[in-house]
Amino acid sequence: MPLALLALAIGAFGIGTTEFVIMGLLPQVASDYGVSIPTAGYLVTGYALGVVLGAPLMTVLGTKVSRKRMLMLLMGLFVVGNLLSAVAPVFGVMLIGRVVASLAHGAFFGIGSVVAADLVALDKKAGAIAMMFTGLTVANVVGVPLGTLVGQSIGWRVTFAIVAVLGVIGLAGIAKLVPDMPKPEGVRLRHELAAFKNVQVLLAMAMTVLGFGGVFAAITYIAPMMTHAAGFAEGSVTWLLVLFGLGMVGGNLVGGRFADRALMPMLYVSLGALALVLALFTLTAHNKILAAVTITLIGALGFATVPPLQKRVLDQAHGAPTLASAVNIGAFNLGNALSAWLGGLVIAAGLGYTAPNWVGALLAAAALLLAVLSAALERREKTRVPASVPLTEQPTPVHH
Repeated sequence: MPLALLALAIGAFGIGTTEFVIMGLLPQVASDYGVSIPTAGYLVTGYALGVVLGAPLMTVLGTKVSRKRMLMLLMGLFVVGNLLSAVAPVFGVMLIGRVVASLAHGAFFGIGSVVAADLVALDKKAGAIAMMFTGLTVANVVGVPLGTLVGQSIGWRVTFAIVAVLGVIGLAGIAKLVPDMPKPEGVRLRHELAAFKNVQVLLAMAMTVLGFGGVFAAITYIAPMMTHAAGFAEGSVTWLLVLFGLGMVGGNLVGGRFADRALMPMLYVSLGALALVLALFTLTAHNKILAAVTITLIGALGFATVPPLQKRVLDQAHGAPTLASAVNIGAFNLGNALSAWLGGLVIAAGLGYTAPNWVGALLAAAALLLAVLSAALERREKTRVPASVPLTEQPTPVHH
């Protein structure tokens, strides 16, 4: 794997840390600004919406420059957003800082996925995408717990300053290690938008929303679920999230490895197993050991879907994949927001803290049904194409 992937992974590590570390620092931030916890929660919601909106917006703006330069500009935006959060004198400025940082998120992973895939051979593309996403998964194991610890002991502003420094390191790494790939010739915005007419691209994005939504339905409410149902102390929740993060790291690498060999079977297995494990979590959530094992499995199975889904979008939007790739990153965050809302509804309806697990199981099962539908449509389409027409995106060599 090229060293350039390390630079992309460092950038991903910083982005992953800033996205999730705020959840552990909300009480401190709320106290400092004199706002309520629900109000401070806008720092989470604002970031997620910024990713959804920023992914297509920043990618469209980036069609005029090379991918390397755009990645550097995005990391610069990320640094500015986190510095603004670190020094924000009032809550409103802090919220602006979070939104500014979030604008870089979707486009960085979207363009980064295309660059990572272009750096390696055809049979290593999903593995390269997984390598970049390893930065995001490791952030949940190392960056988020350490950032929370620093924020609670020294001050949350220090955490955001450190994240800004990580952004500078990522920026320098991209400048030094990522080759200056020329902008694809003849690709215009209308070509990028045309990818959204492809039913397979839309199905892959819907799988992303539902599949990863299944994960977040459970994980969003992990703290009250584990303290009330399993009987864990509040301080144990951090270590349970570390287990979730370790599962994410393993699942991401396995997903990347097997997606290059058999992409759709990998999706069937991971989505089907995820639906089953989430359904079982309604029972295992009442036992400390079983709950800890289940949380690790949810992280592993949830992130095993990420490289194949991202590669599926790249494959189906070939020729102009950048915007579709970035929008798919927004789809992950849309899934997070949707499932958190649905999970909140079932808790508010009095169904208990384990009820979001059923929501997650149903979402993952729906994603599996879409995967089966997608493959069936693809098989039907191939039977319609005359045998003389090559089915792969690579030109078939002609021997004279």
